[in-house]
Amino acid sequence: MIKTTVKIDGMACSMCEAHINDAIRKAFPVKKVTSSHTKKESVILSETPIDPEALRAAIDATGYTYLSSSAEPYVKKGLFGF
Repeated sequence: MIKTTVKIDGMACSMCEAHINDAIRKAFPVKKVTSSHTKKESVILSETPIDPEALRAAIDATGYTYLSSSAEPYVKKGLFGF
């Protein structure tokens, strides 16, 4: 799994978070997406890498501003995650 963290400007409330989450879910085959207006970021879990330019286009189309993104392998933490 891949964890992509996206910095986004313009989110002000939980409805903004939901709007971003919906746009990302519609544009990409993701396992999970969570957004935080206080952190100004979205965290996406997916099986395959997400193209940063496609991500920029999907977010900018919502009226919010894509600032940057970074991706890293995701390892689930928990009982056996040590």
